Amino acid sequence: MERKEKYVYQEDQTQIDNPLLVETGFPPFDRVAPEHIVPAIEHILRQANARLEALEQNLSPTWAGLLQPLEQLDIPFEYSWGVVSHLMGVKNSDELRKAHSQVLADIVQFGLRIKQSPAIYQGLLSIRDGDAWHKLDEAQQRIIEQKIRAAKHAGVGLSGEAKERFNAIAKELSQLHTDFSNHVLDATKAFEFIITDIKQTEGWPKTLRQIAAHSWNAVNKEGPKASPEHGPWRITLDYPSYVPFMEHHRNRTQREQVYRAFILRASSGELDNSGLIARILTLRKEEAVLLGHENYADLTLESKMAPDVAAVQKMFAELVQAARKPAMADLDALRQLAEASGQVEPLAHWDVPFWAERLREQRFEFTDEQLRPYFPLHRVIDGLFSLCTRLFGVTFEQADGQASVWHEDVQFYRVKNGNGETMAWFYLDPYSRPAEKRGGAWMDSCLSRRYIDGELRHPVVHLCCNGTPPVDGRPSLMSFGEVTTLFHEFGHGLQGMLTTVDCSDAAGIKGIEWDAVEIASQFMENWCYHKPTLIGMTTHFETGEPLPDSLFDKICAARTFRAGSMMMRQLEFGITDMMLHTEFDPKGDTTVFDVHQQIAQDLNPLPPLPESRFLCSFSHIFAGGYAAGYYSYKWSEVLSADAFAAFEEAGLENDAAIAALGRRYRHTILSCGGGRNPMKVFQDFRGRSPSTEALLRHSGLRHPAEIK
Repeated sequence: MERKEKYVYQEDQTQIDNPLLVETGFPPFDRVAPEHIVPAIEHILRQANARLEALEQNLSPTWAGLLQPLEQLDIPFEYSWGVVSHLMGVKNSDELRKAHSQVLADIVQFGLRIKQSPAIYQGLLSIRDGDAWHKLDEAQQRIIEQKIRAAKHAGVGLSGEAKERFNAIAKELSQLHTDFSNHVLDATKAFEFIITDIKQTEGWPKTLRQIAAHSWNAVNKEGPKASPEHGPWRITLDYPSYVPFMEHHRNRTQREQVYRAFILRASSGELDNSGLIARILTLRKEEAVLLGHENYADLTLESKMAPDVAAVQKMFAELVQAARKPAMADLDALRQLAEASGQVEPLAHWDVPFWAERLREQRFEFTDEQLRPYFPLHRVIDGLFSLCTRLFGVTFEQADGQASVWHEDVQFYRVKNGNGETMAWFYLDPYSRPAEKRGGAWMDSCLSRRYIDGELRHPVVHLCCNGTPPVDGRPSLMSFGEVTTLFHEFGHGLQGMLTTVDCSDAAGIKGIEWDAVEIASQFMENWCYHKPTLIGMTTHFETGEPLPDSLFDKICAARTFRAGSMMMRQLEFGITDMMLHTEFDPKGDTTVFDVHQQIAQDLNPLPPLPESRFLCSFSHIFAGGYAAGYYSYKWSEVLSADAFAAFEEAGLENDAAIAALGRRYRHTILSCGGGRNPMKVFQDFRGRSPSTEALLRHSGLRHPAEIK
């Protein structure tokens, strides 16, 4: 990809120096400022509306006459709105939010303008029903069918007051989703718990001391600096701080204080998301009814793998049956350990991570802190690349300096095929920055694979994590959980980078049914338990020694530790999500928190606190793409585990067989993108339909048919 920048719309002299109007090369992230957003987006929308109007008046119901112009219409938005949306997640600020909010409604309106266009809709129908339909390839046919369905879901069949109401709902929902996300970020950022007494840090791992001291220094730039040895120590609700604190802090009262802050995020004051949740659910239900559906889940499942709500509930029931008794046994074991260790109070939620970590140390005789020195980030990345080369025949090289970045910690890479030819590029933003970066980990497309003026533009993706940053001259030393998270996101990235689909709307992760999107990511996590892979990517940052066999064996033994509890936790979230988007009446007397409580009490042997407001920070379903779709994690995990089972059956130590199977996986699951039905893609790879056996086996659980 050329690095040279090309500015567009240069007839408007006020726009020439706006970095959001670049349409070639890599986005100039380092030069984008909030003040660029409004003029750039307004300009692009004027041009796009003019182009759309011309297309509507002169379209030809053919691929070249309709679909290609629509695809070209998207390019300016990749370089502008796509960049702005990404910066909202990684470099959030009040100024950025204000500019984003100012043009958000116009962006939503333009998206609806395309999908609700009668001329474009009729053109799509004419192609689908015409004589040339059979001449289109499978990806092209799926793109057209998906656009027809998207138009229906966008209200193309509505008119008059119904259409006006639908459009108003769409605009309001878009703003509500943004507000919800911002509230969670602000509430997370606003909390701090300061410890000054060194006695209170007894039992803390070294990494937690470093993170907490570093956090203090980051917000207290004036005056004496904190040190890991002497403090002060600042605990936040950001995961690299919150999780180890809850696992290792011995003061039970203070654990409770931090825990309560975590479950009450964004549930009070100006940041209260309670009202937003009620409004979001009300609008989603109204939207579904306007489109002829009984509820929002029925609407969204039309575009997913799962055929209907009943199929999702069937999967839930099967997994609940397998996980219920093991989850109860998990909790009993924690109670027994807490009592034997002298805790007289009943086991509470703020005790669970602490005693779970003690039980894991007792059973498997290792701590996460013992593992961290063996997982410096750069070495893990090298091992991840080596695995992908063995499996998929692709190579990676650092390309820092060839593209601008939004933060100095961001790394940039080139991906090459076996012949050394460029296939893709990706950004890696590895570390937590709670002041400006949203929590969690994610992959997103930056630039899609597509042809522009007859030349192939290779895909570019973002990989964002919230891992432990380097502190005090030490490299980033990853927890094992951070290692698996990186592998997970890289699986998404591979699907975005190794696609061979040339139509942007079906390239990479685009066009893939939502409940199939996690297959490639969860598949990669399995390799973290493959001995040659894991030990091959470890090097003690001080001694240079690889991970000892004894520690690897303990990691594998601990893989199914509390698997029943972890399964039930995911099912609790998924069932709550589905209930809120099916049977729940947002205008009734029962609240969303009542629904969650009822479900959790049925599933969880330790129900949530009555005052829990976890849903107020459940961004996946109220600010992300998982509404009526959180079940997708388990739905995909069934397929990803079964896909990895093919490698187990071939013999994980059989290099030739694994390489051959890896190439087949690449040319099916990783390359097909949204251009082929995901069940067909899975069957192309596996040779049969999926089974739940591998998932339950990997989790150390038994199939319900085996449970008496």
